[in-house]
Amino acid sequence: MTEGRSPPSEGIDFGRFERGRHVNYWTLDPTLRRELRRVMTADEFDWAEPRLESFGELVGHTVADNADRVDATGPELDPRNRYGEIQNFVRYPAEQLENDRLVYERGIVADAFDAPPGREESMPLSHALGMLTLLSYADAGFGCPVAMTMGAAVVLRKFGDEATEPYYEALVSREYDDLIEGAMFLTEEQGGSDVGAIETTAEYDDESGYWRLAGEKWFCSNVDAEGTLALARTPDAPEGTAGLSMFLVPHADPEVVDGPLTKGDRYGTNDRGNGPAGGSGGALDPDQVNDQLYRQLKDKLGTISVPTGEVEFDGATAILVGEEGAGFRQMAEMLNVERLANAAASCGVMGRALLESRVQAATREVFGSTIDEYPLMREDLVDMTVDYEAATAFTFEAAALLSRDERADRNEERGESDGAKQAAETPLSGPTDPDRAARLLRALTPIAKLRTGRMAVDMASDAMEIQGGNGYVDDFVTHRLLRDAQVLPIWEGTENVLSLDLLRALDREDAHEPLLETIDDRLSAVSYPALADAVETTREEYVALSQALATLSAHDDAYAQLSAKRLAHYVFDVYTAALLLTEAQADLDRDEADGENPAAGDPDATENGDGRAALVARRFVETHLRDRDARGITNEDRFPIEHFDAIVRYAPVSPSSLSMTNGDE
Repeated sequence: MTEGRSPPSEGIDFGRFERGRHVNYWTLDPTLRRELRRVMTADEFDWAEPRLESFGELVGHTVADNADRVDATGPELDPRNRYGEIQNFVRYPAEQLENDRLVYERGIVADAFDAPPGREESMPLSHALGMLTLLSYADAGFGCPVAMTMGAAVVLRKFGDEATEPYYEALVSREYDDLIEGAMFLTEEQGGSDVGAIETTAEYDDESGYWRLAGEKWFCSNVDAEGTLALARTPDAPEGTAGLSMFLVPHADPEVVDGPLTKGDRYGTNDRGNGPAGGSGGALDPDQVNDQLYRQLKDKLGTISVPTGEVEFDGATAILVGEEGAGFRQMAEMLNVERLANAAASCGVMGRALLESRVQAATREVFGSTIDEYPLMREDLVDMTVDYEAATAFTFEAAALLSRDERADRNEERGESDGAKQAAETPLSGPTDPDRAARLLRALTPIAKLRTGRMAVDMASDAMEIQGGNGYVDDFVTHRLLRDAQVLPIWEGTENVLSLDLLRALDREDAHEPLLETIDDRLSAVSYPALADAVETTREEYVALSQALATLSAHDDAYAQLSAKRLAHYVFDVYTAALLLTEAQADLDRDEADGENPAAGDPDATENGDGRAALVARRFVETHLRDRDARGITNEDRFPIEHFDAIVRYAPVSPSSLSMTNGDE
């Protein structure tokens, strides 16, 4: 124990760590454990828990160590060989190759598509996103190819055919030697977020039976993936998004390498140092390279582990996915997965930043006391923790809806069950009608990505400040956390783009109906007296949010767009407040049913339930929804001082103590 520091009353003693490294990220994150337990069935969570614990140990040690070394070097591109022939070879650090094998073989993608050993059914996508959160504690950049592999698999499973089936099987392979990764080549320099401005063209080659792509893609992450999906415009197609079709564009030319992928082929991302016959040092033979050129890798601020480049298609061999003209709709399926994966990665960055901050505050001594003894630091850490809880709860709420929607689609294809049955089997409040649940998901997805991306940047910056000057130095991980976090508001749509997407969901799909219904149902279910003030405040904001939605629906598009970003953040705040209050009520209900505080003597009490969730919910409402006179100074609020151990260290809280701290402290 550091001299000058009082021991925590209960909960996690962060003072016993030197830094957020060489620890188990799963066991140190009761928040993530709680949310995954909430959105999975008991059977799913019981199967997943030991595997997530093992994965958290792996990421906290080997993967985290490797990630720092990869960040210092990064992949390199050799677009041409010494004879000037195009080879498009990306050279990866050995540490990245080790991380690839270790992470993929743990089933981070495979478990959500094929039944893993010991189970009859595949796991929900929320399980995969939970693993992605843990991975992003160490490397949010590596989370990008994992997410795109997952997204490409969703698209090919739903829209693919016999020609794309080998690629789908390779994307979801449990064996690293048979695995390929996915990518999404969407952005073009002249269009940016305007997907309808895509100029890449595709023409069908009768002789070969393949399509040929011509054009440029400007921001291509995981550039050498074998499972790349791209949008292009076929001859005589209309302008805008209606004229776009989706194509699978392999790294290797399937016409030259004896047809589409077969088991054991890994020509793309994972063919690193083990190339096919005729290759050299992992590079394809120039004759086997698809007709495209990787011009250069972007010199990025962060996410160094994933190679992002510019690509020229010069008659590249491609396979049509689904129907002509349906490309934008199909790409939206991948984009939904990518946006929630982005939110999960944001949660991982926030979790790591918070862990580093907790450890620093518990071990850094100033003026005779550790800095977590000082009221201002306590307030910082309390509010950082509450924000992390909010981000994680909202993200996995949306992830559970996505899991339900994706699994219902899959079951419907197999004729095994309907959406209502699937909804009933999912431990998630909200609409049971599949259509209303899908509309709610449509609203929550852009909000989840929008809000958590910004929160990750803010929390990484706060963590750097808590480290002091060391946090600004590359030797300390907060330097990388902030660089990596900065892309999270940009990937898969900026805040402005996502806000406009929310408006479309509200206007075209009436997504406000299940949104408001779910908030109302949640608030109506909260009855514990210690939550009454927070429920009243949230109910008032719910009414105001309803009025805001009505106002925007009655105004012109210009005013709606002007208000869109404020609306997105407002929805997050009100929806999350209702969600956290519901979680708090569930914990308190368990306590009353047991007739005692189950947290007493239970090292994992935060999952079994106690009064801590009520404190979290009340603090979120206080800081995000309630107008405080004189910036809160005159109300004598001492919440961060009085409840520091409960919030930051996860110390259990007796429900009976909540009545003594009801309302403004």
